[in-house]
Amino acid sequence: MILSDCFHEEEENEAPVKAKRIKPDAGEEEEVVYHPVKLSRNDLYRPPTAEELNQLKEAESLFHCSLLKMQGIIVCVYVQCLTHLLDQLSFQKVSDLSWLSGTVKVPFLLLPKITKGKFHMAPPASIDLIGSYPLGTCTKPHVMVDLAVTIPADVLHPKDVVNQRYPRKRALYLAGLAQYLTSSSDIGTMRYSCLHGNRLRPVLLLTPPDKNSSSFTVRVHACPPPGFFKPSRFHPQRNNIRTEWYTGLQTSHSGKIPPTPHYNSSVLGDLLPRAHLQFLSAISSQCSAFADGVALLKVWLRQRELNQGTGCFNGFLASMLMAYLLTTHRISNTMTAYQLLRNSLNFLEFHSAFQVVFVDPSGHLNMCADMTACTYMQLQHEASVSMQFWDNPTVDGFHSLLMTPKPMIRTSDHVFQLCELVKLQSSCKKLNLLSELMDHSGNYIHTALPFILSLLQQGLDQRIQLLTHSLSPDPEWSVESEAPKYKAQPPLSFGLLFRPELAASVLERGPPADSPKAAEFRQLWGLRSELRRFQDGAITEAVLWDGESMCQKRLVPKQIITHLLQLHADIPESCVRYVGAMVDDVIKSGSEVPSTGEEKSLAVVQSYDDLSRKLWRLEGLPLSITAVQGAHPALRYTQVFPPKPLKMDYSFFDKEKTCRSLVPKEGKPCPAYITPITVICHMEGSGKWPNDRLAIRHIRAAFHIQLGELLRKHHKYTCRPCPTHLDVWKDGLVFRIQVAYHREPQVLRESVNPEGLLVVRDNEEAQALEMATIHKPLLTSTLHGLQQQHPCFGAVCRLAKRWLGAQLFTPLLRFNHVGFLRFLHLLSSFDWKNNPLVVNLNNQLIAADYTEIKNGFMASRESLPVMFIATPKDKKLSMWTRRAPNVQMLQRVMMVAAESLKVLEQQLMDGNQIQDVKVVMRPPLEVYDAVIHLNPKQVPLLSQAVDPPSVTFSRGVMTGSAAQSGGSLPVIDYNPVSLYLAELREAFGDLALFFCDPYGGTVIAVLWKPKAFSPVPFKTSQVSARSVKVTGDEANTVPNVEAILEDFQIMGKGLVKSVEARTEKWSF
Repeated sequence: MILSDCFHEEEENEAPVKAKRIKPDAGEEEEVVYHPVKLSRNDLYRPPTAEELNQLKEAESLFHCSLLKMQGIIVCVYVQCLTHLLDQLSFQKVSDLSWLSGTVKVPFLLLPKITKGKFHMAPPASIDLIGSYPLGTCTKPHVMVDLAVTIPADVLHPKDVVNQRYPRKRALYLAGLAQYLTSSSDIGTMRYSCLHGNRLRPVLLLTPPDKNSSSFTVRVHACPPPGFFKPSRFHPQRNNIRTEWYTGLQTSHSGKIPPTPHYNSSVLGDLLPRAHLQFLSAISSQCSAFADGVALLKVWLRQRELNQGTGCFNGFLASMLMAYLLTTHRISNTMTAYQLLRNSLNFLEFHSAFQVVFVDPSGHLNMCADMTACTYMQLQHEASVSMQFWDNPTVDGFHSLLMTPKPMIRTSDHVFQLCELVKLQSSCKKLNLLSELMDHSGNYIHTALPFILSLLQQGLDQRIQLLTHSLSPDPEWSVESEAPKYKAQPPLSFGLLFRPELAASVLERGPPADSPKAAEFRQLWGLRSELRRFQDGAITEAVLWDGESMCQKRLVPKQIITHLLQLHADIPESCVRYVGAMVDDVIKSGSEVPSTGEEKSLAVVQSYDDLSRKLWRLEGLPLSITAVQGAHPALRYTQVFPPKPLKMDYSFFDKEKTCRSLVPKEGKPCPAYITPITVICHMEGSGKWPNDRLAIRHIRAAFHIQLGELLRKHHKYTCRPCPTHLDVWKDGLVFRIQVAYHREPQVLRESVNPEGLLVVRDNEEAQALEMATIHKPLLTSTLHGLQQQHPCFGAVCRLAKRWLGAQLFTPLLRFNHVGFLRFLHLLSSFDWKNNPLVVNLNNQLIAADYTEIKNGFMASRESLPVMFIATPKDKKLSMWTRRAPNVQMLQRVMMVAAESLKVLEQQLMDGNQIQDVKVVMRPPLEVYDAVIHLNPKQVPLLSQAVDPPSVTFSRGVMTGSAAQSGGSLPVIDYNPVSLYLAELREAFGDLALFFCDPYGGTVIAVLWKPKAFSPVPFKTSQVSARSVKVTGDEANTVPNVEAILEDFQIMGKGLVKSVEARTEKWSF
């Protein structure tokens, strides 16, 4: 089967149902007052009768709910009233548009302005219900009731198929109907639109005047009488638009007359809606689940934005597809709606077509003539992905397939837009598309689109898996306005789904110089193509694109797209708005060669691998090393700003002689922050290890000293041993080695009670040690492997963490999953209260594990964290979210995530937005009770801020490559902001919550805890930061806010610039 164009939409193309006509009542009926009927207990609870059961079944299967059935009654009454109005339309003869009032316009672009033929207005020959409503397959939220109004035969002429005569008469007839209905009180608003964006098929949209105006819309189609035009006139190879008429120029008749298949199918589509409805009604009567199956397929299409606009796969095509599968016995009449949907998606997944052709039962109409091959390929891709979800027992298929929207911005790796669509007129001229332009009746956008898609497919080639494009929305405008110009539609959006291994390649290698295909390659790429000699000795045509860092290479497709559009379609680069990497700016660093951190992360990993190998080879240790594991986010590619190898400026520091460390000079800005990269070094088990916790710490400290001496002796590294770790200065980076003994957590849990019995009890200290030495290294290795499989994981994860930090949520959330837009959608829409979030790392979990996690979660919900995340190694506890967030903060995070998602998608897809995409990274400070402003000079990570200041400070770092290992040890892990924040939480954590962006934030937001300001009885042990209030015989204490704010300033002397008290927000 092949898919293609021209057909009525879901609602219109199905078969006629005669609307009953109502005679006006002779007089008004008496007002009837209804009183409630009292039922006995037996009557109230008696079993339903057979008639009542049938009514319930009808409401469930046909109308899906009783509310929709009630709405159906309202629709029928409204359609009957409308039919009665149109029957009273008076006959009037006209030869021009003077009979139209000045307010009502004709819904048609008259290009060219003049055509032959005469027209007069007359009452419709018949009015029929068509489309999905009589079939029972319409779906909410937009219920559309299609009404076919038959144009009388004497208004038309058999030759009206030529030169747009029929489409113009059709538009004139709709304008006449609109003018007549403007005087009726039964009509609410009236607007024009186009059927699936086809300007040759305008429709009239009517809404009721009362409270039901938003519940449904009546769409009026003007159609010719059945059989008025011969179907043979609309063969795809026939011409019905004369070149002389369209261009106004005389041409020789010796040339070949170009066919007009799109125009032909547009007109032919108006001839067949009644026949199509009869066909679908017959199919529906044979399959009880047909209506529900079509409704599910329509919901699936709507969630993927495939059901609206020009060339869409609309509900009518969905109905016809399911009918085709039933008539060809690919699906059975006894299947359920779910089975019908599954088999329809399965058919779409595996059915391939080079042309999009779907022929209707008459054999004349290609119902998908306006659909591009890219749209059909997108439909197949979505069907394939849906089938994978459906076949995965660990995924909630219903929610994923039918309840989750998938807009282009969330499903494509990169998106770009073509703005100033009027430029496509010059594209049609350069591509020599006059015949196609006539076929599309002057719509230069739809004319050029297939050729642009073909050009991009050829240029991007193996770099992409899928190329998609937005479907032009159906325009709507008032009946008092002229039809909008083609250029008035929104920009065309294109989505790219990449092959990760090829997308960022800077080299486009072509055929050998002596190959016949070399000329074709040069013609495609123009002057960018040049001969190059490669290491294997081959001399071939090649194109080399610009790009040094990974973030620049990710934009190679942008270079390809802009070059091809400029060269072949005359579309300047200024008309291309590339959305692919706009959000990357918040994690970008570097001035000469901008980078989003991939190169830095790789340098850290390579330096760590070298240190790991040297640790393994160390000799002279009393116990051998059993494992060396990284436990730092940079080693799993998720550090927002990976550590950069530094070269210290020694003039900035004083040297501390005893331990060869650098100390900042007095009055200097805070030195650059150097993060220690944690490395866990596991030592072998032995009977020499003591069972006393203090003795184990001493042994570990001794290992730190000996490791430092060996590294200094053999590799000349500068080392500083401490009781808890060993700092190693290597390649301009600091590695913090921590020796671990596998039994130490167990020793921390053991204690001896007064009776001399050994008691094992879990505690915070043991959990923290396990987290640091076992779980974090395991997480690091797992996510490192995930980064190798999915190269975008690290960058997307760092974007998500940057957003959390910018919105002051970092202390509340500590997880590294999913990507940014989908991360925001997941965070804001997931049902955290009733479901665990299962992260199936390395696909280690099977269906039974999911069931076990779900059952355990439901059984212990009250005692589990509010945000429960399960992994293969953590099915029951959710250790990563055990302490944070709480219920209130999770609700706040979900609310901010939902708003950020909405704003960001709008920013990315709407080029007219005033603000930049960083708006989602700027937190609203109005909701906080106090704001502590910090001195930028003492904020070491100031350059990482969302909006870094233009003034920079020297922080003791020199430009250029990092120094070799050795030399004095720099200031390590010194961030006065985080230290000050820790002191505030320790001193005032019972009174307030403190929030700060850890990546260069210059404010600390303070939120008072409401319960902290309740008066408590006076106690001498609880007077810190409190004032005493005596009322009668009672002495109570309340927080002394003024003193607390003063303490904020005193504790942060030199760091705090000012404290802003927003007293209007306080309510104690």
